[in-house]
Amino acid sequence: MIPLLDWGKFTTDRAGFLAELGQAVRGPGFFLLENHTVSEALRARIFEMADAFFSQPIAEKRALSILNTPHYRGWAAEGDESLDDSSAMVDRKESFNIGFDLAPDDPRVLRGEPFRGVNVWPRIDGFRETALAYFDAALALGVDIHRAFAADLGLEAEHFTPAFKDPLAALRLLNYPPGSGAQNEIGAGAHTDYGAITLLMTDGEAGLQVKPRGGDWTDVPHVSGAYVVNIGDCLMRWTNDIYVSTPHRVLPPKRQRRSVAFFVEAHPDTVVAALPGTGEPKYPPVRAADYLQSRLDATYAPKAAP
Repeated sequence: MIPLLDWGKFTTDRAGFLAELGQAVRGPGFFLLENHTVSEALRARIFEMADAFFSQPIAEKRALSILNTPHYRGWAAEGDESLDDSSAMVDRKESFNIGFDLAPDDPRVLRGEPFRGVNVWPRIDGFRETALAYFDAALALGVDIHRAFAADLGLEAEHFTPAFKDPLAALRLLNYPPGSGAQNEIGAGAHTDYGAITLLMTDGEAGLQVKPRGGDWTDVPHVSGAYVVNIGDCLMRWTNDIYVSTPHRVLPPKRQRRSVAFFVEAHPDTVVAALPGTGEPKYPPVRAADYLQSRLDATYAPKAAP
């Protein structure tokens, strides 16, 4: 049900690739992407850095808490987030978030613009350099994938490219502890992603499920080295519901589960409005930053006790 696409075909067999891509983004809203441009060495290195961070004492991680910054950078402990706002359950995972990297004296930082803060970094050799290298490589792949979307939608090749300059994109390292067997546990609650697309690399441990429209929860297969790519709500709005953003969740794993998610988001001032040729708009135009803020407010809002 979740198709496997070969990125190399976008160059060697564009028509064939676009036919497969078009079915994936209009159907399940998820696909696996192999033969992409993010190197195996860099992918291995980012997992090493994630392991090094999450193995630190709680006090070291808490010093970098995401709750201490208005710009959503740093460590989120188990219970800090709840992705399913219809449920009283909170997510049983920890994460570390990196945003677009800016210097402390950048004018956008000094003005206090939303999402324009500085990253916080653990004292781990090579962590910052690896994270920023991965951020750049994943963003470049995400922009390239949007060139394929432009071709699929009959737009100019670079239609989306300017929107991803100095973006809201975020790199998130994730660590899920083994489930305890309790019925009220969830690794990550059912949700749709907020941005344009998500590029997810996992360690192969099962747990990720999707729920296509009219279907049941289905396991997402693992293909070593392939990204799990899914459409986010912002791109669904942008395409006027031509592309599909699909609910997904992570069940408590049997063993520790690690993943690296890269959320491809537009520049804060990008106005997301129905693309040309997509018909009568189903949504009002919205700034990318305003839309993201509305979704994050719900994610980090305290839940009432069940």
